[in-house]
Amino acid sequence: MDNFDTTEIEGPVRDYIGYGRNIPKVHWPNDARIAINIVVNYEEGSERMKSMGDTVNEGLADNPYPVEDKYRDLATESLYEYGSRAAIWRLQRLFEKLDIPITIFGCAVALERNLAVAEWIREKGYDVCCHGWRWEEVFRLSREEEREHMKWAIESIEKTCGARPLGWYCRYGPSIHTRELVVEDGGFLYDSDSYNDDIPYFTEISNRNHLVIPYSMTLNDQWFVSPQGYGSPSDYFDALKRAFDYLWEEGSTHPRMMNIGLHPRLVGQPSRISALRDFIQYAQQKREVWFAKRADIAQHWLNNYKSFKR
Repeated sequence: MDNFDTTEIEGPVRDYIGYGRNIPKVHWPNDARIAINIVVNYEEGSERMKSMGDTVNEGLADNPYPVEDKYRDLATESLYEYGSRAAIWRLQRLFEKLDIPITIFGCAVALERNLAVAEWIREKGYDVCCHGWRWEEVFRLSREEEREHMKWAIESIEKTCGARPLGWYCRYGPSIHTRELVVEDGGFLYDSDSYNDDIPYFTEISNRNHLVIPYSMTLNDQWFVSPQGYGSPSDYFDALKRAFDYLWEEGSTHPRMMNIGLHPRLVGQPSRISALRDFIQYAQQKREVWFAKRADIAQHWLNNYKSFKR
């Protein structure tokens, strides 16, 4: 152990402890035991594609036979189009029927390419957490490139959706510069580039107290297209229900937050969305549940929990 080098490399210092055993007792509105945030990742039209000059084709779709990157993958492109043409409106009908507020993790270019979706977001007052200018890996960019792309994304979403994004979330994780750039911009309430807790927390960035609302991949519909993921919609419903029941039980003393991540092209298939519908209706039958937009959770935390320390 004497020879073990604990020096961290360049970038944010890791926090292995968090709240530890002293988990704060949160008071959500209406004494809810659990705050549920449903996120729709709207990426269709901003993904990697040969037609946009990218050197590789996109994955994360229901395509059992993706073509080599030297060819244009028209089949996968059409699967993404299903998300923007049909599935997003199936989700729209479900959320409006069940009167559920949602958050959009929106890629700017995707919203530019389907202004009807941007108009729907504007009409319903959903909050947009910016998912990048394109659905890109920002850790491959220089700091200056990342700052520029962030600026493009903010300006684009403000134009298409009528308001600037209040949160930030990268594809597949941030760069070592991302959080500093989010704070530097000054217009964000929070970022969600973290998976390390069940409730929000503050961290100090550039001598400022910055709010992080952790996200989660565990209940993400991406597992429908992963070999080790959901085998059926029933598996998906079971995972959602089990997570909810456990968090709801914990919430009798220490309320928690539950993240549900969706992609139109994936969960928007009829069989899968039926499982999502069944879960939402199950959760709605329970007492002390707060379905909330991410921006509402952020504002609640900023108003009430600035004294919480990790």
